[in-house]
Amino acid sequence: MIDLRGIDLNLLVSLDALLAESNVTRAAERLHLTQPAVSTQLARLRQIFGDPLLIPAENGRGMTRSAHALELMEPLHAALKNLESVVRHKPAFDPLADARRFTIAAHDFAIGSLGLPLLCRLPSIANPGVRIAFINVDPPTITARLDRGEVDLLIGSERMVPPSMKARKLFDEHFVAVQRKGHPRGTAPLDLDTYCALNHVLVSISGGSFHGFMDEHLETLRRERRVVMSVQHFMAVPELLAHTDYVSTLPSRLAAHFGDRLDAFALPFDAQGFSLFAAWHPRNHRDPSLMWLVRTLGEIAAA
Repeated sequence: MIDLRGIDLNLLVSLDALLAESNVTRAAERLHLTQPAVSTQLARLRQIFGDPLLIPAENGRGMTRSAHALELMEPLHAALKNLESVVRHKPAFDPLADARRFTIAAHDFAIGSLGLPLLCRLPSIANPGVRIAFINVDPPTITARLDRGEVDLLIGSERMVPPSMKARKLFDEHFVAVQRKGHPRGTAPLDLDTYCALNHVLVSISGGSFHGFMDEHLETLRRERRVVMSVQHFMAVPELLAHTDYVSTLPSRLAAHFGDRLDAFALPFDAQGFSLFAAWHPRNHRDPSLMWLVRTLGEIAAA
């Protein structure tokens, strides 16, 4: 067993950088230390862990992580992030006085329905030191990114929220069928045969799929629609529909936003809607700044 009393915390910070970079020079630059100092720390870490940690690559270029180093990477980084949150924790957060950068993972529907109103409201409720960075959601990696502290908040449907995260429902949503104004189909209510026969544009957030929520539901009815195009972004759909006779099935809030260009219709079958959630790592559940952001998003959703 390693005697923690003999380990300087700075050594663990250096180990985190060394394992991330697999390069002493780059780790030294990241730590703002000299290369000899980091080399000395690496030698000490090798003694402590009884493992080389970084091994010269077989091709003679750079270094590669040992098997033990690979096992250490994620738990070490998570432990340092947890410790950082303890050190930085404040009993209160004043958005008009305190600075904070939030990184939010969200798809473009969430950014349009919540992010845009948030950014419009921000100047009146927070000082310029409160900044928001929106990034794309990558479902396979979102849990790890929340664990590592790279993402503060996820905004997504219930399917996207990792079960290990804390979450708050922001609003419920349902789908409608949309087509361009002046569509040759006319404006009669949709029946199931017509819906299935039309050419559909599908939004696949993960990318490349021609099978979505509506197709899953149609399968229960032993029906199938014709999906002719798949895109990753909701905001691309109105422009595509405006210049074609394609149709799409979109969240009602998005359809209403483009009501000057699109006609919306009730679906000719009972389709399950979805709920949009804000989700965060449990370690941040008592972070006053993050809870302020979640409350603000809740107010926007309610409005």
